[in-house]
Formats: sequence, C-alpha cells, structure tokens
Amino acid sequence: MDKCVLCNPEEVILENRLAWVKYDKYPVTPGHMLIISKRHIADFFAATAEERQALNSLLDEARQWLEDKFHPDGYNIGVNCGESAGQTIMHLHIHLIPRYHGDLDNPRGGVRGVIPEKRIY
Repeated sequence: MDKCVLCNPEEVILENRLAWVKYDKYPVTPGHMLIISKRHIADFFAATAEERQALNSLLDEARQWLEDKFHPDGYNIGVNCGESAGQTIMHLHIHLIPRYHGDLDNPRGGVRGVIPEKRIY
C-alpha cells in the first residue's frame, strides 16, 4: 500500500471518517476534484454501504465548495472501475468535474463520451 498515491491523504480540502477530497493533479476543468475512500479498495463496487454514504456526503459538500469558489454551470460525476473502464489508480476515487458553458463546443452526451463515437446520438 505504500506505493498507492491515494492511500496517504494530502492536500485535503474536505474529509469525514471514511473519505476525503482533493483537487485532481491533472484537472479536466478548473476545480476538478477527487472524492477518495480512506480504505484501500479497488473500486466503487468494493465499498461498503457506509463508505458509499460517506463518499456521497462528501460529493455533496464538494459540489457546494465548487459552487462557492468556481461557479460552474454543470457537473460530470465519474467513477472508473477496472482497467477496461480506464481506471489507472486501483484505489476507489470519484471524479467531480465542474463544467462551464463553452468548455466543449457540443457537450451533448456527457459521460457517454468515454466512447467518443457513442457520445452524440
């Protein structure tokens, strides 16, 4: 676990007993945050009901933080589960990505964009 970059909370913005929040080091948009489980587990499906509740609570708090500091126009929420889904850090984390008018010419399809040719329908 020493090598897991998410096992040692750093640059913590918000936290509770089971999870914590920080800005993404490689943000998609200004304010992009990660909501991270304190327990080292691979993905969302390995989380207990209590951990999911803690993560969701921080997701709400992080959204309010972004509202106050960045004033976004919308959000994408994403969780990658497994390498085939694009997960590169095998420690549960949820992306909260603020969206702004004009950050993409046509945002239609939102998270469907993980497979680009399926985004616009």
